[in-house]
Amino acid sequence: MTEADLEQVLVVEQLCHRAPWSEAMFLNELANPLSRIDLLWRGRDLAGFLCAWRVCEELTILNVATAPKMRRSGVAHALLEQVLHRNLQTGLESALLEVRPSNAAAIALYRSFGFSEIDRRLRYYSDGEDALVMQLLLTEHGMPGKNCLKH
Repeated sequence: MTEADLEQVLVVEQLCHRAPWSEAMFLNELANPLSRIDLLWRGRDLAGFLCAWRVCEELTILNVATAPKMRRSGVAHALLEQVLHRNLQTGLESALLEVRPSNAAAIALYRSFGFSEIDRRLRYYSDGEDALVMQLLLTEHGMPGKNCLKH
């Protein structure tokens, strides 16, 4: 992502999240050397994005969004697969994320990649909903039980 993409990213963000990130938050991520925001385009339309931090051998997934009209078309799966694959090439050992327990589709996606629940953060979100903390532990051979990232 670059600043030129910000307007479209903000539109998708507003459509997808109950407590969307602000423009300033995205600009902070663009300035952060630990952060990377990957975009997936379908033609001229932004289909989705994934923001993550890489610190040493750990990836923290901060924000994933799929444009509503693009849902159920593999956008989040493709983004997650691409980000994990790229980071596996440089020694990634684990990935972490927080997700709303009410977001069954996201939880199913993360579980399909091998993420498992390791904790629960009470009243984590601004509306009082808890967050499930999920982790993926990786091996030198890639993700447990997954061949999709071995290229």
